[in-house]
Amino acid sequence: MILIIDDDVAVRTSLSLLLGREGFKTISAASEAEAVAALEKNEVLLVIMDLNFSRDTSGREGMLLLTAVRQLNPQVPVILITGWATIDLAVQGMKLGANDFVSKPWNNEQLLQSVHTLLRLQHKRSGSVSRRQLDKQYDFKKIVGEDPQMLELLATIGHVAATDASVLITGESGTGKELIAEALHENSLRSKRPFVKVNLGGISGSLFESEMFGHVRGAYTDARQDRIGRFELANKGTIFLDEIGELDPASQVKLLRVLQDRTFEVLGSSRTKTADVRVVCATNRNLEEMVSAGSFREDLLYRINLITLRIPALRERPKDIPLLVNAFVENLKELYRKPALQVSRQALEWLQKQSFPGNIRQLKNLVERTVLISRHELLDVKDFQKQYDSSLAKKGTVQLPDVGSLTLEELEIMMIRKAMEFHRNRVSRAAASLGITRNALYRRLEKYNIPYDEAEN
Repeated sequence: MILIIDDDVAVRTSLSLLLGREGFKTISAASEAEAVAALEKNEVLLVIMDLNFSRDTSGREGMLLLTAVRQLNPQVPVILITGWATIDLAVQGMKLGANDFVSKPWNNEQLLQSVHTLLRLQHKRSGSVSRRQLDKQYDFKKIVGEDPQMLELLATIGHVAATDASVLITGESGTGKELIAEALHENSLRSKRPFVKVNLGGISGSLFESEMFGHVRGAYTDARQDRIGRFELANKGTIFLDEIGELDPASQVKLLRVLQDRTFEVLGSSRTKTADVRVVCATNRNLEEMVSAGSFREDLLYRINLITLRIPALRERPKDIPLLVNAFVENLKELYRKPALQVSRQALEWLQKQSFPGNIRQLKNLVERTVLISRHELLDVKDFQKQYDSSLAKKGTVQLPDVGSLTLEELEIMMIRKAMEFHRNRVSRAAASLGITRNALYRRLEKYNIPYDEAEN
């Protein structure tokens, strides 16, 4: 049973008909008293509610009712209905425990996707599941791991993949966020459609609209021909927005509009296009802290994380290290024509005890370097240890400043200035030495007002 709470009879009727066509049973309430009574008398599986019940659009009544709903049934999923002008109210509602929000006039397909996703998660089977069971149901062949945390993550991916719910993937660098995004796509109904990857950290704010939505010839000075944007390329498929925490405030607003309305306009054209895409985002940054600091929009955060998938760091799943190493070695056997290649049990045990701050990416690089350099068919502890120690020696010992003496931003400015000075203002080389893209460095140079000579680049 789905409970619809709205003082407008037209809204209640429309939602009842829409959900009824999908096979859902509904019950309606026009006031707080009716809603409370319905919750007490019926087994309600999901609530769809407006935030305003009078001419007063402050949302105060809606917030009080949401609090009452949460007290009566803490587990029931809640979808809020709001207008674009009152998105802030929806954000407040999410803080009080709502699961999602849709804007008036709502998109029927988008609303139904949210309903199906939340009900699917609500009925997700409890209890442990084996890797063998998961592999029978889903296509996870690219993902290696049998740690309980990974199995739970894969089970959640399997449950939400068939929906179009927005997903936020979090985790440290090198944990495999892109692989998880691909798994979501490959197990979805959009699997035969495009999977478009976008590294937002490499797109400057001035080029965001052109890159994401496309442009027509003459839209700006250097627009010599029409360009199709990433959202249009991903039509009917999935768009993967990596490093979303790097997005500047102005671009965040533009992205929020697309995710909210599911429409966009090509730069230089007034024609509106529909964005029929599944949106998956990823970041290694703490977006909640960024919201508190004012560098990331709270309403955008709630729009992209209907489902949040956290990938555990490699140090949290050490028993998966032998599985990963053997998988890497199997691929490298063919690549480097070493069919007899093996890793000793002692070497696997030694690797399990090491610190890999770079996670799976660092482990993979270590294995490949060892395979390339070692002349042995059976790789032992000494083979890996030599390459591991060598990589540490190359990095050297870094003397970090005392805690509290410098902010992270001040440290970043110092490193950028040092890299630019060392490479004589050559942006490409400085960016490579800092481990970021050229565009990402340009953005930071502009952000921190660090001068550079365009002629040198």
